[in-house]
Amino acid sequence: MKVAHATHSKRLGEVRRRLTAIILRYLPGVLLLAVLLAQSLHYLEIAPLQRLEAVLYDARVRFFAQAPIDERIVIVDIDERSLAELGRWPWSRARLAELVERIFADYGALLLGLDVILAEADESSGLASLQALASGALRGNAGFLAALEDLRPSLDYDARLADAIRRYPVILGFHLSSGAAAASSGALPTPVLSDLAPGTLASLGSWTGYGGNLPALQEAAMGAGFLNAPVDGDGVTRRAWLLASVQGRVYPALALAMAQVLIGNARLQLQFSAPPPWLAGGGKGTAIEALELLGARGTLRIASDSHARVLLPFRGREGSFAYYSAADVLAARLPDERLRGRVVLLGTTAPGLLDQRVTPLGEAYPGVEAHANLLSAMLDGRLLQSPAWTPVAAAGLLLIVGSGLLLALPRLSPLSAAGVALATLLLVVLGNLAVWAFAQLLLPIAGLLVLVLGLFALQLFVGYFLEQRGKRRLARLFGQYVPPELVEEMSRDPQHYSMAGRSAELTVLFADVRGFTTLAESMPPGELAQLMNDYLSAVTDVIRAHRGTLDKYIGDAVVAFWGAPVADPQHARHAVMAGLAMQAALQRVNQDFVARGWPALQIGIGINTGSMVVGDMGSRHRRAYTVLGDAVNLASRLQGLSAQYGAGVIIGEATRQALGDWPCRQLDEVTVRGRKAPVAIHEALAG
Repeated sequence: MKVAHATHSKRLGEVRRRLTAIILRYLPGVLLLAVLLAQSLHYLEIAPLQRLEAVLYDARVRFFAQAPIDERIVIVDIDERSLAELGRWPWSRARLAELVERIFADYGALLLGLDVILAEADESSGLASLQALASGALRGNAGFLAALEDLRPSLDYDARLADAIRRYPVILGFHLSSGAAAASSGALPTPVLSDLAPGTLASLGSWTGYGGNLPALQEAAMGAGFLNAPVDGDGVTRRAWLLASVQGRVYPALALAMAQVLIGNARLQLQFSAPPPWLAGGGKGTAIEALELLGARGTLRIASDSHARVLLPFRGREGSFAYYSAADVLAARLPDERLRGRVVLLGTTAPGLLDQRVTPLGEAYPGVEAHANLLSAMLDGRLLQSPAWTPVAAAGLLLIVGSGLLLALPRLSPLSAAGVALATLLLVVLGNLAVWAFAQLLLPIAGLLVLVLGLFALQLFVGYFLEQRGKRRLARLFGQYVPPELVEEMSRDPQHYSMAGRSAELTVLFADVRGFTTLAESMPPGELAQLMNDYLSAVTDVIRAHRGTLDKYIGDAVVAFWGAPVADPQHARHAVMAGLAMQAALQRVNQDFVARGWPALQIGIGINTGSMVVGDMGSRHRRAYTVLGDAVNLASRLQGLSAQYGAGVIIGEATRQALGDWPCRQLDEVTVRGRKAPVAIHEALAG
């Protein structure tokens, strides 16, 4: 009953070990996958992962920013040369009126968008001072008043600019603000949308203030658009608002307002979709899916996120559109065809005017070129999309890739696992780039990369932990029996080794000191103990050197076997080699013994090969990894015959046959105790 209980306990221990190994191999990876799925579906916000996603997005933007210059859109630049030639900003409205006239009348531009705000009245002409005199000291001077009326049209620079804007297609820019200190000034254009649901208005953001243009200028213009752009937490501009809610009214971005004109004074309408219910916050109401421009020249659909934002498209680095200095335009130094039939954006790259943004392409990207990029992409229909179902697609990819790696990696060697992980990373990156390039779709990639690298790292760590755990277990079980190099070999596949009893063909060796009783009676106990320690250490070293398993010491006798726990097809040959090496080692040990005044030792060795039971055997008090069987008993009998025949190593017939062409000398056929039939015995000779 006690033996059965011990066996049951051993089986339970093995089950626990295997269950622990399974948990260690799979649970950390499953938890990592679960966290990344929750992040993908917006149930978690993991700041480091979001930062990594932003960095990887920027890298892809730079990779794809290789498009040629878009000749449809040009930039008239208030650059440093213009400021040096024409004076500091702001310029007089008369000069701006002249610039507008040049752009349209002389150069034949198609449309002009102003990336500047004309918020304050221009008093540089002195008209305000003359009007003060007319209403003051000179109010009774008829000649002065008549002259003032004649001069007023030429001195009212704002009116001159308004007149120029009225005669040509011009879109103005204005600025939005929010917060407690937000103020409102100037005039805004007519809103593009009305009667939106409160939830939709809230999704557009709520702006409480604005900086518009002079009412006379705004009334003269075809429209206006805001110039603001969202900035991510790291200070980088990666997106663009298309719509904004200002005090409950909806206005377009500058590029969108210009696109409306180019499509044929298009009417704007929104398209909605319901977010997937399994997204965090999904399944409630409707979300903006796209903006649609319905104009005389066709229909333009612009996909956006639920906040009417789009990813800011970049054709290339700064200079993806032709830049012409405003000074050259005013001085008519440009060839006529440079602006003809083109859309013109008036903006500035002069550093002192602070219209530069941090973008994925650089830390000083001109704001006016950002508007040009957005307008160009809208007209071409090549805006990168990130629709509402993108998180679901990303979660699906995480689940597919993660499940595959969770099943595959634990079954692979470290080198094979590294190859699979590398191939998966390559497929993920190439697939993501292909979807970006051909489908104009942005799919998150940071989670997938973290998943692949994380599962690989976890597999290496867990594999190393389990390997060390297996090594410690094997060393604990077999370390006292087999040499360290065999324990190392066993640790590469520890599941194949156990101490459970089994039947196997092995070779066993018995070695005994001849005349030990007489020797023990003639030596002091301390010296006898030291002599035996030195002797047993020497022969044990030989056994370990020949990959043998040390069974036990029986007084002065040594028992060892070959072929278990590590399989050894040459177990008979290795055992005989060890027996001969033990005799050679004893000669060296005897030289030391004689030098110390101790007697020289002689040993007899018996070796036999056959079927025997090997395993962990013994009582509930003490157990050992040993061998049992008739073949073992015969090896002990052969060792006892070695003195009678004066042979150093006596082997049985089965061992001799297993040795093949090893030189042996037949000694006799003898009948040993426990056997009725005689057995042939041989002396193994040095090969």
